[in-house]
Amino acid sequence: MTNIKTRRLVYTAMFAVINYVAFTYGKITIPVTAGTSTAIHIANAIVVLSSWFLGPVYGGLSGAIGLSIADILDPRYITSAPKTFLLKFLIGFISGTVAKHFHLKEKTDRKEITGAAAVSAIAGLGFNVIADPIVGYLYRNYLLGIPQDAAKIIATWVAGATAINAVVCVFVAVILYLALYKSFLPRLPQD
Repeated sequence: MTNIKTRRLVYTAMFAVINYVAFTYGKITIPVTAGTSTAIHIANAIVVLSSWFLGPVYGGLSGAIGLSIADILDPRYITSAPKTFLLKFLIGFISGTVAKHFHLKEKTDRKEITGAAAVSAIAGLGFNVIADPIVGYLYRNYLLGIPQDAAKIIATWVAGATAINAVVCVFVAVILYLALYKSFLPRLPQD
């Protein structure tokens, strides 16, 4: 039992590092206003992928930890770290829960795998397309004290970047899963 917990923690840390690297070195930063920026990136695809391999909780945690650390270590994103932690955890949790519902890990037919993975990714990333601009607006306006007009402008830009990220990340996550599941799933601790 301890071996399973240790392996699960190691894989969670590994995916957190992959998330950190994907965001830190693979993003296109878009300056917005009031010293803030948003980014186009594929790190959310890694959050979704980790939720499929590790399950909703550990997959969500790996994304939340890796991307929050990336925010903390970049002065442009440091104030977004708490919001990032919450939203990335929820992306992973929702994607992983939907994947469990559709028994993604048990599927063997590539067409069925693709369908279940796509629905799962759309659920988690679709949530983020709606939640990120709303939570970001409330967070910036009420907690950080950014004026309402500036918070609205930022939310608008974030909504566009988040939508682009979501579409790209659905495809990237499904393609990565199809490429990795046969070799990676047998090595993972099972729920």
